[in-house]
Amino acid sequence: MDITLADFQIKAISNLTAAMEQPHRDIILKSCTGSGKTIILTHFMDEYFKSNHKTVFIWLTPGKGNLEEQSKEKMDRYIHGSQTKLLYDIMTAGFEENDACFINWEKLTKKGNNALKDSERTNFIEHIRNALDDSLNFKIIVDESHQNDTIKADDIIELFHSDKIIRCSATPKNYKDAILIDIPEENVIAEGLIKKLLIINENFEQHISVDYQITYLLNKAIDKQRELRSEYLKRKVEINPLIIVQIPNKSDALLDRTVEYFESKGITYENNTLAIWLSDKKQNLEAIEEPNAEPVAVIIKQAVATGWDCPRAQILVKLRDNMSEVFEIQTIGRIRRMPEAKHYESDLLDSCYLYTLDEKFTESVRLSLGKEALDAYKIFLKPEHRSFTLISEYKTDVPYPRDAKLSLKVIHKYFEKKYHITGDTVKNKVLLEVHGYSFSEDIIDYTKSGSVNILSKENIAELNDISIHEPLSTHKHGKEYHHCVAEIGYKVNLDYNSTNTIMRKLFLSGLRCDSKILKIKTRELYAFIINNKPLLVEDVRDAMADESLQLTLAFPKTTEKTIGFPLEMIFTYDGTAKSQAEFSKNVYKGYLSSAERRSMPEKLFERYCENCKNIQWFYKNGDKGIEYFSIVYADNFGKQKSFYPDYVVGTTDGKVWIIETKGGFTRSGDSEDIDKYTAKKFRVLKTYTNKYKLFGGIVRQDKQSSELCICTETYSDDIKNDSWKLLSDVL
Repeated sequence: MDITLADFQIKAISNLTAAMEQPHRDIILKSCTGSGKTIILTHFMDEYFKSNHKTVFIWLTPGKGNLEEQSKEKMDRYIHGSQTKLLYDIMTAGFEENDACFINWEKLTKKGNNALKDSERTNFIEHIRNALDDSLNFKIIVDESHQNDTIKADDIIELFHSDKIIRCSATPKNYKDAILIDIPEENVIAEGLIKKLLIINENFEQHISVDYQITYLLNKAIDKQRELRSEYLKRKVEINPLIIVQIPNKSDALLDRTVEYFESKGITYENNTLAIWLSDKKQNLEAIEEPNAEPVAVIIKQAVATGWDCPRAQILVKLRDNMSEVFEIQTIGRIRRMPEAKHYESDLLDSCYLYTLDEKFTESVRLSLGKEALDAYKIFLKPEHRSFTLISEYKTDVPYPRDAKLSLKVIHKYFEKKYHITGDTVKNKVLLEVHGYSFSEDIIDYTKSGSVNILSKENIAELNDISIHEPLSTHKHGKEYHHCVAEIGYKVNLDYNSTNTIMRKLFLSGLRCDSKILKIKTRELYAFIINNKPLLVEDVRDAMADESLQLTLAFPKTTEKTIGFPLEMIFTYDGTAKSQAEFSKNVYKGYLSSAERRSMPEKLFERYCENCKNIQWFYKNGDKGIEYFSIVYADNFGKQKSFYPDYVVGTTDGKVWIIETKGGFTRSGDSEDIDKYTAKKFRVLKTYTNKYKLFGGIVRQDKQSSELCICTETYSDDIKNDSWKLLSDVL
């Protein structure tokens, strides 16, 4: 099964690979439920095997639920020809090079567990000893590591004498001296794998009589389930959204009342629409994960079994008694996956919903999810803005890998610009050498020599650099070459094969290519790539984003469509913010100053709009989805991207402005804009506004004067440039 990795997954694999070369023993992979952790780790193992001899991975999974079998089965599916084993296979055949072994902790640690009798346990330890005697290196992956932080578990890990332990969790414990690889949740959301938002207690009344918490909360949940179901059906998507009802651990009375309530609504065990998952009672759970399974609701207690994935679960009702319970982020994780691993470009379907009167639980959710968990209600477009329209552009291509031919040309152009190379490959070699590229035929490692009295960075930096030369062996260094090429590609989301082709065409003699930089032999190419990896990574990355290198492409086809502002939207805000003033100039009724999620530049701009006498109205655009306004552009390697400008603004003289806000400039004039593509976005915005006789610009704050400034004609990343004007002089 070929699977296209998301950009953040490729980056995580690259970070894991780099971390394996660091001296630290512990590596923490922090990723939220739904980020495709198994996909990341199986691809990482596969890459690591290709670049490292004599390796065995041990993947330890927790507790019940046959998680080790699920993980093994996924690796078999994703990685062709992978060498996977379960505990039974190890007991039969021992460990071999390139094995990925999936083992359930409890089969090794639990007393009275029949998986390993004492004699077998000895046998298992002997298999480890034999492997170590055979010079095999064990690398350990601890899945859901927060659940197995025990002395017994630690004893098991020690048996393998491993120098590397990767611990994975959505909520990792703090390990001293560990490398942390944190996958930002917003990247997982951007790829459509998890819901954009968790909406808490949507449209709740101010005063609720708590006597009726079951009736009140479950009524809301059932109404929401029906609304979601009918929206899926409208889109011809066969998904039956699931309600999870979590009841406190020791509350049988609440359980009985919940079941009675559901029965009064025709949702019962008998007609398969109600399921239950308790330690002593399980009903209607078979195939409950299927998109269109019959159960509408499932009743659970404190925590669901680890690894339970049910992507159709979208609503959580948390009932409370007088006891407060520990909040578990995993519970929220259960309703955050997207059922088809993509967004539907509908706020309704792309959100998940929590209903609870448990304030402590709500607080914990907010703390752990931050701006992904917000208060919400529905707001409606004011009548006078219902006829407004814009032409929106959309990508028409299906996701495709970057264009390797184009990438090659762009890299060549970048080398022309930076190193002044020409068609003369002999001269090019001299030019690159002057700029720090190494052409040694040996593999070079660097170390320090000399003596220091006091150990400090400065003193060590002054020691002599010694280079250790090791003759190249294509057999020995083949894996290292593969690793370096893969890493250069990872940084720009090119796969290994494309990157290898580009490197060979640019630098290897005997291969025809109009964009030749060097003509070196195969052995020399190995050494060139390995010795110059850091320089090559930097140059390839800069080539992709450099605005001056945009080749005149046949611009990718786009679809154009006339759109207006959505008639209604789920408005999310921070109910704990001091100010809850209504912005009267927003196109929606009930739009508050506490709107979230908003960056600081966006908050400053909204306040400016509300207080500026020349501005009649403003609209905050969405950042993903066909209901929102977008313009299409391409990066230098030919990949189409959608740009969603932040605001559409109407002025009192009848002009329409399209505004993008970005990070500001510090007091000393340094840029705080982290977007490498701002210059490209400015160019397509200018082209768009000229085409449709509109106005537009980029707005950023100058922190020296605290003023908002706008750039409308030519873009500059220097606030002192004349392109930047005070916003109050322009709008």
